[in-house]
Amino acid sequence: MIPAMQERNSQTGARCGPANGRGDYAKVVRRIKEWGQELGFASIGIASADVSAAAPWLLRWLALGRHGEMDYMAKHASLRAEPRELLPGALSVISARLPYWPDAADAEQVLADSELAYVSRYALGRDYHKTVRQRLQKLAERIRLEVTALAPTDEGFACRVFSDSAPVMETDFACRSGIAWRGKHTLSLVRSGSWHFLGEIYTTLPLPPDVPIADHCGDCRRCLDACPTGAIVAPYEVDARLCISYLTIELHGAIPQALRPLIGNRIYGCDDCQLACPWNRFARPAAERDFAEVRNGLDSASLAVLFAWTESEFDARLEGSAIRRIGHER
Repeated sequence: MIPAMQERNSQTGARCGPANGRGDYAKVVRRIKEWGQELGFASIGIASADVSAAAPWLLRWLALGRHGEMDYMAKHASLRAEPRELLPGALSVISARLPYWPDAADAEQVLADSELAYVSRYALGRDYHKTVRQRLQKLAERIRLEVTALAPTDEGFACRVFSDSAPVMETDFACRSGIAWRGKHTLSLVRSGSWHFLGEIYTTLPLPPDVPIADHCGDCRRCLDACPTGAIVAPYEVDARLCISYLTIELHGAIPQALRPLIGNRIYGCDDCQLACPWNRFARPAAERDFAEVRNGLDSASLAVLFAWTESEFDARLEGSAIRRIGHER
């Protein structure tokens, strides 16, 4: 499961150019989508910056303590629930999707071999934060350079890029922008599966929002049934305290004794809910080399070999990897 559990330092806002509500913003949106496709994004959508419908769900989740030790989730809840605190005057959110399914060893075969280490598929390539952020920054720069001609105005507009780097309701934006629907495992989902990263650009441009797409999960509950620890406590509800991704990545203390036998050979993250999803049968290796290419054989590495790594080996081998942030000791 994962990327949505992370939050790090946000990108600074930038004054991009003119905008005051006049001009052909429908054409601007069409061009933004064209530019996004040129940059390798699988889809781009537009949503309103208003998250008032999703905020009560977030507050309820926090009140139930389902965020565990991720104190930053509670600390920055107000920022997550009010995009204008991250970008004053924000009106629209450009939501982007970038597939990451790697050209890797069969995940289920690795899980079945107790001598091998299972690493969540999203972490087998380059750190996605950098790749997604760089693409979004290029898109924001393109908007800055070209939107003036499409929507001539006399006031400046602002934009701010996020790649799982600040308190952003990225799944809500993805769903409302029409580039995905929310699966029962709470991850964003499309007909080619859930193996993708999301990124956002907050902007003060008054862009017309896209129409959400339909939910295609139906009566299926394979993700709920597949979760080793029962972390998906109900459709569309996850208790992070039970999630193996949380236990192996976010939790800084000892893993509860009762959950340890259920973790198996999963040393960094867990993908069981995604592997069980029928839509992921249609996934294809990512076009982006940063994600398609597996680093250091981590798709089917020996547990014994990884356990023997020294701290210096850990740091050197995982340079540029999202895994490095948890540190050698863990």
